[in-house]
Amino acid sequence: MLRARSLSGRPGLDTVAEGDAEFRRGGLVIRADRLSYDQPEDLAIAHGNVQIRRDGNLYTGPELQLKVQRFEGFFLKPTYHFDRTGAGGSAQRVNFLDEQRAVAIGATYTSCPADGSGGPDWLLSTDRVSFDFANNEGVAEGGVLRFYGVPILAAPRLSFPLTDARKSGWLPPSFGLDTKSGLQVSIPYYWNIAPNRDATFTPEISTRRGPALGTEFRYLEPSYSGTVKLNLTPYDRLTDTTRYALTGSQEADFGNALRLQLRVLRVSDNDYWKDFPRDVASLTPRLLASDLQLTRPWGDWSGYARVQKWQVLQTVDPASRIEAPYERAPQIGARYARRVGAGFEINFEGEFNRFTNPTDASLAPRATGMRVDALGSVSRPYVTPGWTLTPKVSFNAASYALDETPGVTAQNASRLIPTLSLDSAWVLERETRFFGRAVRQTLEPRLLYVNTPYHDQNNLPNFDASAKDFNFDSIFTENAFSGVDRVSDAHQITAGVTTRVLDPDSGAEKVRLGVAQRYLLRDQRVTPDGKPLTRRFSDLLLLGSTTLIPAWTVEASVQYSPDSNRVSRSVVNARYSPGPYRTLSATYLLTRGLTEQVELGWQWPLYGSTPDEPRASRSSAGCSGSWYGVGRLNYSMLERRIADAIVGVEYDAGCWIGRIVATRQSTGLTEATSRLLFQLELVGLSRLGSNPLQLLKDNIPGYKLLRERSAAAPLSSAYD
Repeated sequence: MLRARSLSGRPGLDTVAEGDAEFRRGGLVIRADRLSYDQPEDLAIAHGNVQIRRDGNLYTGPELQLKVQRFEGFFLKPTYHFDRTGAGGSAQRVNFLDEQRAVAIGATYTSCPADGSGGPDWLLSTDRVSFDFANNEGVAEGGVLRFYGVPILAAPRLSFPLTDARKSGWLPPSFGLDTKSGLQVSIPYYWNIAPNRDATFTPEISTRRGPALGTEFRYLEPSYSGTVKLNLTPYDRLTDTTRYALTGSQEADFGNALRLQLRVLRVSDNDYWKDFPRDVASLTPRLLASDLQLTRPWGDWSGYARVQKWQVLQTVDPASRIEAPYERAPQIGARYARRVGAGFEINFEGEFNRFTNPTDASLAPRATGMRVDALGSVSRPYVTPGWTLTPKVSFNAASYALDETPGVTAQNASRLIPTLSLDSAWVLERETRFFGRAVRQTLEPRLLYVNTPYHDQNNLPNFDASAKDFNFDSIFTENAFSGVDRVSDAHQITAGVTTRVLDPDSGAEKVRLGVAQRYLLRDQRVTPDGKPLTRRFSDLLLLGSTTLIPAWTVEASVQYSPDSNRVSRSVVNARYSPGPYRTLSATYLLTRGLTEQVELGWQWPLYGSTPDEPRASRSSAGCSGSWYGVGRLNYSMLERRIADAIVGVEYDAGCWIGRIVATRQSTGLTEATSRLLFQLELVGLSRLGSNPLQLLKDNIPGYKLLRERSAAAPLSSAYD
């Protein structure tokens, strides 16, 4: 279709359009002051204020010649803008080879408008750029990246993807600085092996340790998937040794619901977690697990087999050594759960375990051996809309065959411990008003009676039992221990009540208050600390939370000791989040006699507007700048020192974002590792430097990524 203020021509041969001329065919739109179309040649020639819009991309310039169907021709001195990246540039000439290929001569690229003082903040300029959309590849020759006019990156040939699809090639370089390794520089290479397989190789040089290589291989098949990572330092100049970290994961489905899970994490030496903290992806960096597990359900039954191993990273100082868990080689078990006639619920679990000690697990000899155990229960819940009553009979049975161990007498032993419990809970509701607002309030009392006879367990091994954390959930359980090997005797009643204030329309919780306490009807002799418990009343547990005050969330849990008339443990958290990119949080943790800590976290604008504000409120139409402070501090009040810290600033210039983040991680009472991370994100192109974003997301409550919707283009840009 061709339209304009004035049309002339020869029917079936050519047409000349003048004055706001517009040509449309499919998704292609051409606008110009003057446009002629040669129908036999399918050739469009446009002059004056020429615009091409196609697939969301816009080109403008003085002159265009284009064979429309074949999309073959040239555009002189065009400027262009790509909607997907929010960036564009200009060129001396663009040659369209066909619908999938084009060549730009003397091209530039940026997401920053010129500020009137000489050019945009950052600019990528090239001698020649070839675009191959069919193969998702752009190739720039003589590419130079300038930041405020200063060349920061150059390559004779630069390759980059044209969409979000993956592409082989060199990724942007990364830089880091820490007190253990000095300055570290790495340039990853991404290999797109196949649609379901890829690999990344990361050569790295450290000023203190020397060269290293990181590798990652990923695969995804219809019935299995996994990842393998190896970080290798062939010769560490500081230790004169080879250092490595190996991480692997695998999941597989063999059909018939038979599934496999594999996790492996191993490092070369005991100090690796301190020297290379980024390579140890474990919540317990000194205790590294390797785990192989098979599972399969059969109706009401499910079976599993498992092998669990540990690598223990010990220290020379006996005072700072850790006690490692036992290894299970193997663990074989089955579970059964079913509801039968008359509303009865039956649960059963049986296991066989072979417990062994990991290497360097403990200072003292520990028993090893085999255990066969069974846990079972029969309950009959009575449920009404506002009330439940659940009587339950359960048992814990175990039989042991121990190995000969120095200091431990080999023995065969077994025991069977029954438990009777009665759990009752109510949910009462009423409509009321709270601070002048209509709300729904609940009152939720709960009573739990438990009777477990005393069995002497001092002569039995303890392979996996540990004390449960004393909190609002664990106080309503029958056993004070997790695991199988210890069962606390009990004749007790636990009482608690919770009240909640809810929004009647959305159901959102505005206030929660709760209190719970346990009363012993007789002394308890099997306890976590090994001392008989003669107090009739346990510590009082209190909890509360509220979101009534706009933008505020406050939560608290307190454990109060009636004997000492003081708080023995407490956690208090307050968070203020009035909007995106604005969050302040403070947490106070107290365990009397052990720890007392204060944690502070924040993300807050220091200067300038935020990306969520309307464009009209921003300081300028160009790359307006905004500063943000980010961080988290963990201060030990007992030790009077900062245990861990993350402190940084972010600068959002609109078309680029700069980040500088410093971290300090304690690795001992007198040891710590400090790192400095800095990153330059060129919006619409890529990110350069070390990446602190995951660190900020994991450690700062409520952290929000700047420019999340207009983040950098795919990071698989390649340099070769």
